[in-house]
Amino acid sequence: MMNEAVRSYARIALVALILIGAIWVLAPFLAALMFAAILCLTTWPLFAAIEARIKGRTAGRTTLAALLATLMLATAVLLPMAYLAATIAEGIDQLLTLLSARFDTGDWSPPAWLSALPLVGEQADAYLRKLAASQTELTQLGQQLFNPARKLLTSAAGLIGQGLLQLTLVVFIAFFFYRDGRALGGHISSLADKIGGELGARMLVLARSTIMGVMIGIVGTAAAQALVALIGFLIAGVPMPLLLAGATFFLSMVPVGPPLIWGGAAWWLYSQGEIGWAIFMAIYGLTAISSVDNLVKPILISYSARLPILLIALGVFGGVLSFGFVGVFLGPVILALALTLVAGWSSALPTTPDSA
Repeated sequence: MMNEAVRSYARIALVALILIGAIWVLAPFLAALMFAAILCLTTWPLFAAIEARIKGRTAGRTTLAALLATLMLATAVLLPMAYLAATIAEGIDQLLTLLSARFDTGDWSPPAWLSALPLVGEQADAYLRKLAASQTELTQLGQQLFNPARKLLTSAAGLIGQGLLQLTLVVFIAFFFYRDGRALGGHISSLADKIGGELGARMLVLARSTIMGVMIGIVGTAAAQALVALIGFLIAGVPMPLLLAGATFFLSMVPVGPPLIWGGAAWWLYSQGEIGWAIFMAIYGLTAISSVDNLVKPILISYSARLPILLIALGVFGGVLSFGFVGVFLGPVILALALTLVAGWSSALPTTPDSA
């Protein structure tokens, strides 16, 4: 009897060690695995349509369909992101060089149009003229401002580069999820049924609808922000407005992404002597482009997934801090699934006479 109990505890300990070891090994890739699963679930109808159009053996047809779907995913995501990452990295380097030279030497007299600005123009003009009178004080202020600006821009470039690497890994994993998705789905359904019974099966259905709702909110927000940005670029006469709008679409998933685009456009207008349009672009970027992310995303996700706006905001920022770039997607989804699980579990609890 004692030996049988020891063997049972030993088997449990062995299984626990194996599970801990598997989690330990997969921990560096956990974010990519989860995001690949979310992406495949969202785009599964596309994969199914491709598979239906391919003739041949079932196994070969599924593999070829998975390969084609993965190539389409890479074309739609990786190529634009790679181009944007290279362009933004080059632009940030040029901007840092320009700012460094500006802080070291140069004419710091305020432009003539500054004093004409309403409310704050005269105060800002007087303050800058006072600073320009003291080159030493101005240089010290410039160095104090340059270092935080350099760290911020470098962090933004690093986040974009990290996001590109994560997306490359996500696309690679997505191929296997497409190919083996039905078998994995069967295992997950069987496991959920054994663990949770009817509640487990219902949680899977709710999880799928929640993931679809969150993804609709994120992609819809990116499209809305890109459209608003395109209108502003066209009005201000910024060159290559479609390319900049595309950059805004992808970078809208990064908290500091869109300001890099419309801020760069405002700087270009200023360097071309278009002071009025530069001011318009800066104001339009702050009040219109950037505000879309704060208004549209919570509304879309809250409506489609029925989630509290506070939960969405915490999920986005907490996801970025925890998982990096892909955390923009993972954070709201994880919190949404947790809320759905708690709500479903609590509604399935038996009602006691006291609570009835």
